[in-house]
Amino acid sequence: MSIARTAGLGMVLLAGLGWAGGAAAQDMKSYFAGKTVRMVVGSGPGGGYDVFSRLIAPYFAKTLGTTVVVENRPGAGGLTAMNYLYNAPPDGLTLSLANGSGAAFSQLTNQPGVRYDLAKYGYLATVGAPPSIWLVVPNSPLKTVTQALALNQKWRWAASGSTSGLAIGAAFTCEALKMECDVVSGYTGSNDAALALTRGEMDAMFQAESSANHFVRSGEASPLATMSRTRSRFFREYPTIFEAVTLRDDQAWYFDFYDKISDLGRIMIVPPNMPGERLAFLQAAMKETLSNPQLIAEGEHADRIIEYLDPEKTLANARGVITDPTAAQKKIVQDIIARIQKEETK
Repeated sequence: MSIARTAGLGMVLLAGLGWAGGAAAQDMKSYFAGKTVRMVVGSGPGGGYDVFSRLIAPYFAKTLGTTVVVENRPGAGGLTAMNYLYNAPPDGLTLSLANGSGAAFSQLTNQPGVRYDLAKYGYLATVGAPPSIWLVVPNSPLKTVTQALALNQKWRWAASGSTSGLAIGAAFTCEALKMECDVVSGYTGSNDAALALTRGEMDAMFQAESSANHFVRSGEASPLATMSRTRSRFFREYPTIFEAVTLRDDQAWYFDFYDKISDLGRIMIVPPNMPGERLAFLQAAMKETLSNPQLIAEGEHADRIIEYLDPEKTLANARGVITDPTAAQKKIVQDIIARIQKEETK
């Protein structure tokens, strides 16, 4: 059965299952009772996806009535975890809070390490799709993008994997603004990259707003701008890149395209070909979990914003990103990533 039919069946069954009651729901609860569910993270401990996963895991465990453990599988900018999940049994015992943006870029550019099709996973939800922030070293004298562009220097951007959000966002920024840059993609995750920024090894980092806010509040970085058309909730006093500088249409395309990819945000996915009834049960459980006021409040307290988007729209976003770009646009993305990879191998 294709993922389209499986997802559709899942949503139909979801209406009939109910969450708290119903024979099918009780059968599913019995199935999960006493088992351990693994929530795979494609980065090392302490990074944004790891923190979000550990925030959600105990609430999801309570909803399912079972044990949920977070398992870190870093490597290749998240590809290791994506490939692992794609080949995992569709038994409902393995899922992942994944970087859908990085996964989409990897597939768009036909990366040799990709052994998955983003459109064929089972989708439980989007946990959030935050805009990204241009960060510079802590206590930087730079206060505006204009000042940054006036510097006669090669910018060193900290990143994790050639198709990670950190790397692609940095590369798109450099390409759009015609900056001379090195994107250093050898860090294990955002936490490791932030440490490099704090130590002065790197000059800048492209980071999702919640993690960026954490790094700014802890004194590990300073913000310059939100790399989207809408200001960040955490950095309302800082302009968007569209407000900070005047962009031509061809320059604006880079930021708009990246923003579209970012709409995939943090996606909660399961292996392909999961039986419809089990997929529907997990979708309902994830919706209840991510709608829990206590989880939402705890996330806001920790600057980890939970914004639930249903599985149908999440799957539609994934398909739109994979199929919508023109051949010319795909070539632009492929060329950018090829340059990052060339730097990575030096």
